Parts: sequence; structure tokens; C-alpha cells
Amino acid sequence: MRSKVLILNGPNLNMLGLRQPEIYGAETLKDVQANCLTRAQALGLETDFRQSNLEGELVTWIQESRTNHDAIIINAGAYTHTSVAIMDALLVSELPVVEVHISNIHQREEFRHQSYISKVAYGIVVGFGTLGYEMALESLAQKLKSTQKA
Repeated sequence: MRSKVLILNGPNLNMLGLRQPEIYGAETLKDVQANCLTRAQALGLETDFRQSNLEGELVTWIQESRTNHDAIIINAGAYTHTSVAIMDALLVSELPVVEVHISNIHQREEFRHQSYISKVAYGIVVGFGTLGYEMALESLAQKLKSTQKA
């Protein structure tokens, strides 16, 4: 049976390709989704790719993932820096979490240097553009294989 990875995208990521292309690139979220699907299939993973501008919806999806998924990749957007609720939901999920950011948040405004997601993620991928999602999938594939063997 294939491991299932929930890939969550927070506020404004639906605007990829339009929003500050000098920072976030020209790819759309649909492009990212297609790339993730292709990479996941090659790794023997199944993906569930979602985006919401609503914090509560993201929290609900994370809570539901506890019984429906094996791992989470999350780019929480601006909620990364503000949402204790998302952090708490990730803790409750008890799933391996990889945090992804398209830009290098540590080279940007000071407020972006704080991440509540990092406190619960086993790994963080920042600054590699949308390739970061595929890097996160690679890492999770290895992690899930090693935990299935144990």
C-alpha cells in the first residue's frame, strides 16, 4: 500500500505565478501540484494536494490527516509566523511534517524569521523555489520507508 502525503498550502499560494514573481517565480500552484504528483508517483507515494486562505480550514485538514495520511508537507504561508493553532494541530496529528518555503525566509523581513511550524517539523526546505516541494517528498519517502521497516 502506498503512503499518502498531505501537501498543504496556506494563504496567497493560490496566487503563485502572479504574486511577486521575482520572489516566488512564474510557476502556478497547479504547476507545483503536477510536479508533486509526478515526483510522488516515482517515489511510490500518493499525494493529497490542497490550498486554503483560511486558517481554520487548514487546522481541520491537519486534524483529519491523523487517520487519513502518513505524513504532511506544509507551506503555511504567512500563517507560518503567526499560527499557534496550526502548530498545535500538527502536534496532534503525530505525523512526520516537512515545512516548505519557496523563498529563503531568513533573508527576508525580520518577522518572517520566526516559524511556529519549524518547532514541530522534522525538516525544513527553504529558498529552493518550488523544487522545495519535491525535495520534501524525497525526504518523506525515505523517512516513511525507514519507519515501515522498523
